[in-house]
Amino acid sequence: MKYNTLIIEKKEYDLIKRIISMGKYQKDDTYKTSISKLKEELTKAQIVKKDKLPNDVIRFNSCVTIKTPFLEKTYQLVTPEHSDLKNNKISFLAPMGLALFGYAKDDEITWHFPSGESTIKIIDVTQTS
Repeated sequence: MKYNTLIIEKKEYDLIKRIISMGKYQKDDTYKTSISKLKEELTKAQIVKKDKLPNDVIRFNSCVTIKTPFLEKTYQLVTPEHSDLKNNKISFLAPMGLALFGYAKDDEITWHFPSGESTIKIIDVTQTS
C-alpha cells in the first residue's frame, strides 16, 4: 500500500460512514462482505481535508485504470445515481467501487467479488472536476 493506509477526504468519509451504517439492511452477501471489509479498513484510514488529499488517491469521480487477472480497464467512480456501466461509470457502492475507494496508484488490493476473490492492481488514477 503506497501510503500505508487508506486516505479519505473528510466529507467523503462522513458520507461513507452513513452509507455503511445502512449496509446492515442489505441482503446481498457480496455487498455485505465488501461493506464489512471497508468498515474495517476505515478504522485505520487517514482522514484529511480536501487540500491535503494526494492527487493519486481514489475518491468520488476519480478515473481509475485497473488490471485484474481477467482485464485491464478504466472506470470512473461515481455516486449511485450516476452509475452507467455502458460508459464505464461504476458506483462507489458496487463491490469494485468499495474495493477501490481510498487506495492510490500502484496499490494492489485483494477483494471478494461475486465471482470470488481477486487481486486488483491500480495502474493509474486521474481526478476529474
